[in-house]
Amino acid sequence: MLLDRIKTENDIKKIDAKDYPALAQEIRDFLIEKTSEMGGHLGANLGAVELTMALHLVLDLPKDKLIWDVGHQSYTHKLLTGRKDGFDSLRKYGGMSGFPKRKESDCDAFDTGHSSTSISAGLGYTKARDLKGEDYTVVSVIGDGSLTGGMAYEALNNAAELDTNFIIVLNDNNMSISESHGGMNRYLNAIRTSDTYMSIKDSIYYGLLEKPGYGQKVVKGIQNVKNSIKQLVIPGMYFEDMGLKYLGPVDGHDIKTLMRTMQEAKTVKGAVIVHVVTQKGRGYEPAQNHPARFHGAEPFDIATGLPKKRKEKPNYTDIFATMINKMAEADENIVAITAAMPDGTGLKRFSHKYEDRFFDVGIAEEHAVTFAAGLAAGGLHPVVAVYSSFLQRAYDQIIHDVCLQNLPVIFAIDRAGLVGSDGETHQGIFDISFLNTIPNMTVMAPKNKWELADMLLFAKDFAGPIAIRYPRGLAYDGLREYREDIALGKAEVLKKGSGIALFALGSMIPTAMAVAERLSEEGQEVSVVNARFAKPFDQDLLKDISKTHSVVVTMEENVITGGFGESVLTYCSEQLPELKVVPIALEDAYVEHGNTEILKKEHGIDEESIYQKIKGLGTKV
Repeated sequence: MLLDRIKTENDIKKIDAKDYPALAQEIRDFLIEKTSEMGGHLGANLGAVELTMALHLVLDLPKDKLIWDVGHQSYTHKLLTGRKDGFDSLRKYGGMSGFPKRKESDCDAFDTGHSSTSISAGLGYTKARDLKGEDYTVVSVIGDGSLTGGMAYEALNNAAELDTNFIIVLNDNNMSISESHGGMNRYLNAIRTSDTYMSIKDSIYYGLLEKPGYGQKVVKGIQNVKNSIKQLVIPGMYFEDMGLKYLGPVDGHDIKTLMRTMQEAKTVKGAVIVHVVTQKGRGYEPAQNHPARFHGAEPFDIATGLPKKRKEKPNYTDIFATMINKMAEADENIVAITAAMPDGTGLKRFSHKYEDRFFDVGIAEEHAVTFAAGLAAGGLHPVVAVYSSFLQRAYDQIIHDVCLQNLPVIFAIDRAGLVGSDGETHQGIFDISFLNTIPNMTVMAPKNKWELADMLLFAKDFAGPIAIRYPRGLAYDGLREYREDIALGKAEVLKKGSGIALFALGSMIPTAMAVAERLSEEGQEVSVVNARFAKPFDQDLLKDISKTHSVVVTMEENVITGGFGESVLTYCSEQLPELKVVPIALEDAYVEHGNTEILKKEHGIDEESIYQKIKGLGTKV
């Protein structure tokens, strides 16, 4: 196999050019096979095979710096830098990350996982290179979906002032996670489909090159006026009007043309956009037909493309999806917002049923939150559905635009807590901490699927900002018999005991009940409290608990600093000093990728770890 001949970076340059198509096919076959077993981001990687090959053929890694925006398309890059064997442990605990990681390879120039960052990082590298008097090429690859993020525009604006080479590859597949929306998408679509421009460019460029003697001289000369030709056939020329050189659009699956264009881009004195048009999921029909499903795929059957494990029970996203539709049916003021993730956040059905009340703003969480604030100020009741790890990108907007005005915006925070295989950039372990600090914000977490439904209905009638965080995965369907009405800041007692009270939040309730059962078998009857609210928490119940308990153990799937447990600890140290508080949470560290059960054990928030930590702590008072 050709792929077996690539042991380290730059080995692709030893492959004969006539074998590039065969190598591309081997890479696609390998990626399909491995992701069918391990899961992973397949669609974007299949679309970027030839682009990555061309970049590796033109660049000298690791001297040159190649920065992948988000990193969903970095699998071929990993293969071409000698990490083929690492795919046997892809996204497993202790194994190879699904994203670029500097600690993993010198060829990974920048750690990524969130979108719209690569141009800023590449611009930083470019300035560092020049200030240090070094000589290397910097290439930032960004997708058309990521280009909807405001940070990308800020970086483009800054890059336009460069007088030194910096290459920005726009990998345009008309998709982010779901189909791209907005003005930039329409603009790029006009370029993609401009037959006039493509025919003029190709006929002039290739026709003249074939003329003996003078053809190449004329081509070189016409490059000085080709911007004017573009202005005639593509109105606006957004990038060039900003002061950025523009090359393209280029067929992203034509290695020869890609290499030639990249070599031309390296000669530009300034920032240059190389517009590459690719097909997400290329070479695998199920991924081409269902690009959103194969953005981040679970293990699947290669022949059919269907998941190997069929989902039998609803997950928390499903519960949210059902409830948001019921809420919208009952209240015409309910509107929903997503940042390019209608499928992932459960808003797909809502987008079809309530098209006029659904807003996909693209990968632009900051805009999504302030847009929601405007909707709320205008008399509507917006629901912002977002993953925990992406909400942190809109922190200022939550503080300044929503909470400062005490506007009724509902934040439906999916993937809160440990999410597993995507690793450090995607673990939702900071939201309690950063939301707890904001005045007027209310933070809730349900113990099971019925409580999520109840909390959403409570939020619908709530007059201020409110966040409901819920985990990834199947919705817990235990404890159905415990369903007290939701009241602001009030917890729910699930089990009465003495000595120790387990004050658990959201996803930690099943663990708390399991620990309590083990202690009960040993004759130690502890109380279990469903905290429900991280802010405001139930201070009155803590006062009652202090009469019959000596220890409160808080349990949460969040970092300890600024979290629920720290808030309870601070309150009790001032108001109930007789009550010992033992916070159980994640340490202040980034949590790597791996199975969530393994991660919980490694970080001390699993049943056994908690049981051992609190066993024998309390005695009856």
